[in-house]
Amino acid sequence: MSIHSVLRPSVAALSLAVLLAMSVAPQAQDEFTAPLTALGEGDIAAFASDPVLIAAIIAQNAVTSGYDQAKIDELDKQWRAEVGAASKPLIDATLGNAASQYLAGVQEASQGKYTEIFAMDAKGLNVAQSTLTSDYWQGDEDKFTASFGAGAGAVHVGDIEQDESTQVFQSQVSVPISDPATGDLIGAITVGVDVSML
Repeated sequence: MSIHSVLRPSVAALSLAVLLAMSVAPQAQDEFTAPLTALGEGDIAAFASDPVLIAAIIAQNAVTSGYDQAKIDELDKQWRAEVGAASKPLIDATLGNAASQYLAGVQEASQGKYTEIFAMDAKGLNVAQSTLTSDYWQGDEDKFTASFGAGAGAVHVGDIEQDESTQVFQSQVSVPISDPATGDLIGAITVGVDVSML
């Protein structure tokens, strides 16, 4: 028996497994798109309109509206450096604010349904978050450009991915946030959702 005849069945089995995985993934994504979109339009939009969060975003926009890309990149670099550092002034200021405490409470009350929640200002910079994010600027990512960038009422549903640390299959749902007083877009919010809890 040649080595080729021994390997051939296992290569065929592996190819079949890959093909099956590729064909199931889009169906799984489609299966969850409607409930995730409904969640974005309903519960997520509702808790994203809390006055504590709105006030925090408006206050940060007043500070960051004049930031150029160089300043944004500098802050993002600082945040990334602080993630593994002992001193974390930018991270501590963000995680310690009232809006972050509010989002942490929302995540806790979801009993595992929400795996992370973070809100961004009009530049895509973090304003508040329930857990630590790896970066400070989200403005170049779909979660911001396809929610805030798409205008009021938009819902962006990210791909379903397995979180390596928790083994949870989740999708990020992002919606723009408007100032209830003026109707102006002021930021966006992204929520990690454990799709098994839908």
